[in-house]
Amino acid sequence: MQKIAVVTDSNSGIRPEEAKELGIGLIPMPIYLNDKLYFENLTLHHSEFYEKLRADADVRTSQPFPADLTELWGQLLEKADAVVYIPMSSGLSGSCEVAKALAAEEFPGRVFVADNRRISVSQRQSVLEALALAEQGMAAAAIVQKLEAESLNAGIYIAVSTMKYLKKGGRVTPAAAAVAAALNLKPVLQIQGDKLDAYKKVRGMEAACTAMLDALHTELEGRFAGQKVRLYAAYTGDDGAAEPWLQRVREAFPGQDIGCYPLPLSVSCHLGEGALGVGVVKCI
Repeated sequence: MQKIAVVTDSNSGIRPEEAKELGIGLIPMPIYLNDKLYFENLTLHHSEFYEKLRADADVRTSQPFPADLTELWGQLLEKADAVVYIPMSSGLSGSCEVAKALAAEEFPGRVFVADNRRISVSQRQSVLEALALAEQGMAAAAIVQKLEAESLNAGIYIAVSTMKYLKKGGRVTPAAAAVAAALNLKPVLQIQGDKLDAYKKVRGMEAACTAMLDALHTELEGRFAGQKVRLYAAYTGDDGAAEPWLQRVREAFPGQDIGCYPLPLSVSCHLGEGALGVGVVKCI
């Protein structure tokens, strides 16, 4: 049976201490604030990031450095037979394609890169399932094939409390942001596969939260009817916002095991503080 090492990046929301507990490799995502380089959860913790965001820092995200990838893979392959690497979706970043090229060139037949078109809580679920499949004795190539085949069986909905950062990032026009602010419109976004798209606009954060929960009910009664799923709650900003939101999601879906995690900084920089989200992932 192959000894397989599982690796992901911090876009999964997995933090270094949790990665150590799980026994996985973790690549911290680079992020630039006012042109200074930081690494998520290593040299830049979420609380500091939001402080700088409130101070209107210029934010740029970046792909992992190739040397960091190959160094970690090489270290893991000293003890493992193969590596399964699960980066963020290729539809949201070029880092997946870069990783595939590096794996083919530097570690052919030993590093396998899964593009299962996910980020945040859905990417986290893929990592956990890769670990379970490896423990069951599945080969690395087969694990990647399984993850990619299941890639679209997930969905994330996010309600944004402010249009400021969507406007700053060029995702909405200044005029549209001004109208939204005047009418108290809150956008609900969705991540289905490899795209971040608008889902609907409603008036007020309360209505946005209701819209997300309704969307999740629709998912469970529609494409995931009768299937085993895992539900998630997510948020940006202060961890104190997590508990009341998690409680509300639990009340909406009694009996479900619901995880709750902060959104990664590569997503949060476009949303700002106060965003809330829910996710559903079909279990393999």
